[in-house]
Amino acid sequence: MQKSQSTATEYKNIFGFYEMYRALTYLPRAIAKMMRNNKTQLVHPDFIRRLQLAVTEVNGCPACSYQHTKMALQQGMSNAEIVSFLSGGDEFIKPEEAKGILFAQHFADTRGFPKTYTYPSIQQEYGEQQSEIILSAVQIMLAGNIYGIPFSAFQSRLKGRSFKDSSLLYEVGMLISGVLMLPLAIIHGLLRGLLGFKNHRLDKRKVDS
Repeated sequence: MQKSQSTATEYKNIFGFYEMYRALTYLPRAIAKMMRNNKTQLVHPDFIRRLQLAVTEVNGCPACSYQHTKMALQQGMSNAEIVSFLSGGDEFIKPEEAKGILFAQHFADTRGFPKTYTYPSIQQEYGEQQSEIILSAVQIMLAGNIYGIPFSAFQSRLKGRSFKDSSLLYEVGMLISGVLMLPLAIIHGLLRGLLGFKNHRLDKRKVDS
């Protein structure tokens, strides 16, 4: 019997090997900042979760949506609020979190390479320390999405329902490469920190008029 294929793409973005490696190099320092925030609560966990749901909504990662929905429910977010964020709605966005949510969406939409003017606006709104935590939250989520999308596609393929515009070679290649890349990317990321490089990259190209 021929395996069925979906009529629509279950993800909104699909990423390449270089994008995965670049995202992984940011993880060590991003995770360290999130671990410190877990103790200091400088940025509220609910805000962190909303930022990450916003990134997942842009990329459309099924595995990430499922996992973060569970975590959001455990934190006390309502079903309506979660559905709103995962569908791109804005009715539950708090005024004081609006810029952060918009940055998270822009960060995901630009595939982790936001325009140069966007991050300074976040720093101006939230201050240096909170901005770094916001950036770290979306970096971690993007890395998860990049790996989670082929993982979701591969899981679905095993169930006899392959994703449209995906292939077994891509899915297996990304999953294996992610495991192999991770140690090197961690070392690369730590060396970047020791050498004083910032834990992000901004798109300095001029905006089209």
